[in-house]
Amino acid sequence: MLELLADAREPLSIDALADRLGVHRSVAYRLLRTLEDHGLVTRDPHGRVALGARMAALAAGVAHDLQAEALPELTAAANELGMTCFVVVLDHDECVTLVSVEPRHAAASVAQRPGTRHPVGIGAPGKVIRAARPEREWPDDLDAARRAELRTARDRGWATSHDEVIPGLRSVAVPLTLPRGDAAAVAVVYLADLHSDEQIAARIAAVAHAIRAALGG
Repeated sequence: MLELLADAREPLSIDALADRLGVHRSVAYRLLRTLEDHGLVTRDPHGRVALGARMAALAAGVAHDLQAEALPELTAAANELGMTCFVVVLDHDECVTLVSVEPRHAAASVAQRPGTRHPVGIGAPGKVIRAARPEREWPDDLDAARRAELRTARDRGWATSHDEVIPGLRSVAVPLTLPRGDAAAVAVVYLADLHSDEQIAARIAAVAHAIRAALGG
């Protein structure tokens, strides 16, 4: 239910939530009351449901040190490049956006909402995270072309993607190895730009280096 509300970007009725969850309205209502009691959701005067303020506090507590150190570095890079810059962490077989910054003065930018997920097998962040793992840990069903792409990403230290996660969007990512060895990546997402992939990769590699240094890596 929380994921549905986050993705909706607008309040939803209980009937809409029940329909999207595939449960009876009474079940959705019981779930809603539990979340409401904990401040995780709220209802407007028309009974429509939205995420509550408590969600912000919970989100801020996830990898707090990483978020705190990443935010100023992401902000500087986003404004310099004119692109949305973000940190992705690995959660089982999915890449999850942990923190994201949109450029301040760009004519147009791409929103990358924290909590956004996509399979690790697609997108620039997923490629650099997977490429950093030993080849014996790569999925057996990877074809020769994708294996070659991952080797290239590993050797040069960055990866690109186009139209893989969202049609029309481009992304560049570099690996971010955290002090405990957790897999992560720094990435940008954009529609079109005059910067070369190499220039973008160099800038966000500096972001990754600064974050690692700040965290004691």
